[in-house]
Amino acid sequence: MNPRHPALPRPLALRLAATEYDRCATLFSSLEPGYWTAQTDCPAWDVRQMAAHMLGMVEMAASMRENLRQQRLTRRALAQAGGVYIDALTQLQVDERADWAPHRIAGRYRARAPKAVTGRRRAPSFVRHRTMPQLLGVNGAQEPWTFGYLIDIILTRDPWMHRLDISRATGSPLHLTPDHDGVIVADIVAEWSDRHGKDFALTLTGPAGGSWAAGANGPALTLDAIDFCRAVARRPATVTLGELMNTEVPF
Repeated sequence: MNPRHPALPRPLALRLAATEYDRCATLFSSLEPGYWTAQTDCPAWDVRQMAAHMLGMVEMAASMRENLRQQRLTRRALAQAGGVYIDALTQLQVDERADWAPHRIAGRYRARAPKAVTGRRRAPSFVRHRTMPQLLGVNGAQEPWTFGYLIDIILTRDPWMHRLDISRATGSPLHLTPDHDGVIVADIVAEWSDRHGKDFALTLTGPAGGSWAAGANGPALTLDAIDFCRAVARRPATVTLGELMNTEVPF
């Protein structure tokens, strides 16, 4: 199996990263104190714990030293207890900030987000084209990714989906625009199409929506853009993954 590469041009991917970090920071600063204990659709996390994970990923992207430290501690945890790499990594990020107050998480995220964009921008081409040592579980199989796919795509999709999670958990307004969220959604649709390879006609509604088609013999689907993305991310949605050709897209 060939490793997955990013489909977006690098300058566009970095612009999306900067905007998404800024929108997450703005969301954090807008949350009322009681919202931080709201349960999210990730069963193990409330809003504060989800934000702690998001900050841990920002810190990882912002500093190579911190990146290596988190990787080292994650490997140590796996050697002791076993498990899945990404689960151990995210648990480390949450556990290390277990006593952080919401305002501390929000302030640190705002301060470190620009450095995370810089760190991602500085990733050299020869690193981005390398295949990651860990295989990732998607659609019931273990697949290889390039570091470029992780850096340019997943590190933006992850906070984007968590911003949706937090908005859903707290009832906070969701800031969506065609030039940002619409581009992220279009990339998700393109990867979803590539992964299942079947005919379809898809219309997604809302500020992040659009229309896409492949072939002439597939089903015609119309639904909200955010609901589509939540479904292919295996989040609760009004449409099931089975109705979407049972095809997951990683976030």
